[in-house]
Amino acid sequence: MLNNTEFTKRLENILEYYSLSASSFADQIDVGRSSISHILSGRNKPSLDFIMKIADSFPEVDLYWLLKGEGSFPKKEDTPPSINTSKTVEQQSSLNFSEADVPIPTQLDKVPPKPYKNPDEAKTIKKVVILYTDGTFEAFSHL
Repeated sequence: MLNNTEFTKRLENILEYYSLSASSFADQIDVGRSSISHILSGRNKPSLDFIMKIADSFPEVDLYWLLKGEGSFPKKEDTPPSINTSKTVEQQSSLNFSEADVPIPTQLDKVPPKPYKNPDEAKTIKKVVILYTDGTFEAFSHL
């Protein structure tokens, strides 16, 4: 059985280890911010999907430690903290563009500004209708 209080402490350890706020952590594992808030406050227990997203996004988190508190965090592999990202630095550095790929701005035709029209200036009251509780009404037209 998952001890919610102990799980919350382990989750707070993860947030502190990665120097993340609850909202940035929620964004990182792709869950709603309210989910993190509810788990940290003890209102809800974490779902299996939530736990698996943590394990997938943060390789230093030992799944057994996260669930039971046994084992160690970070994992004993002595790896520095890292967060899975969609592109590695090597992939990003291979995206070098030559100057020929960059469009050269040309002089744009100057478009004259549209004259401002205040929509309230043209508005006048055309008709006022008063409805009574007995189902009758009175209509007053502009004179």
